Amino acid sequence: MDNTVVIEDIKKMCCVLPLSSATVGESPPDTLNASNQSKGTPAGRPAWKPLLLIVPLRLGINQINPVYVDAFKECFKMPQSLGALGGKPNNAYYFIGFLGDELIFLDPHTTQTFVDTEENGTVDDQTFHCLQSPQRMSILNLDPSVALGFFCKEEKDFDSWCSLVQKEILKENLRMFELVQKHPSHWPPFVPPAKPEVTTTGAEFIDSTEQLEEFDLEEDFEILSV
Repeated sequence: MDNTVVIEDIKKMCCVLPLSSATVGESPPDTLNASNQSKGTPAGRPAWKPLLLIVPLRLGINQINPVYVDAFKECFKMPQSLGALGGKPNNAYYFIGFLGDELIFLDPHTTQTFVDTEENGTVDDQTFHCLQSPQRMSILNLDPSVALGFFCKEEKDFDSWCSLVQKEILKENLRMFELVQKHPSHWPPFVPPAKPEVTTTGAEFIDSTEQLEEFDLEEDFEILSV
C-alpha cells in the first residue's frame, strides 16, 4: 500500500508459534524487528513461514523514469530476487536479470503440453522449460508498471533483504518504494489475509443467451458463442 513494505505486518504473518507452545487465541509477538537474526527455532520461539513478497510499482507516467533505473537493477542483484514482471504495451514478460542497460527476459506465453503424474510419482517436466532463448530489451523501453518478486525462505533471509533495501534502494532521493518498521498510524488496521471459504463445487454456466434477459444490463456486452 502506498508503495510501502511494512516489516511489522510481514513478521506478524510469517512468525508463527510452534503448536507445542501456542495457545488458543495467541498471536505472534508484535515487537519483532529486522535486526533479529533467526538462529533456529528453539522451543517457544516463533517459526518462520516462507515468504513470497510481490511489490507492485509504477515507475513513471508513460514510460519508466530514468532515476529509477539503477535501483531497479540493484533488485536483481539481491539473493532473494525472483526477478520482475512487466513488459511493454500488449507484451508481458518475466525479467530475470540485466546486462548493462538491457533487461534479460523470458516470454511466459508459450502453450504447454499437459503433463500428468507418472506411476512412480515423478513428472516429466520438459514442457515446463522455456522453449525460446532469453531475449533482451532496453530498460528505458519498459512499461512503468512492474512488479518485483522476492523469496525469503527463513527469517534471516528477510532481515538480510531489509538491510539490502535500506542500503541500496532507500539511499536514492526518489525511491522506488519505502520500507518502514511499524504499521503507519493513518492506515486501516492490519488484518492478515485468510483463505476464502469455497461455497461452490464448480463453475456455473448459462445455457443460452435467453437467460440473460432476466438481468438488467446497464452496459453493452458482446456475447461470444463457444
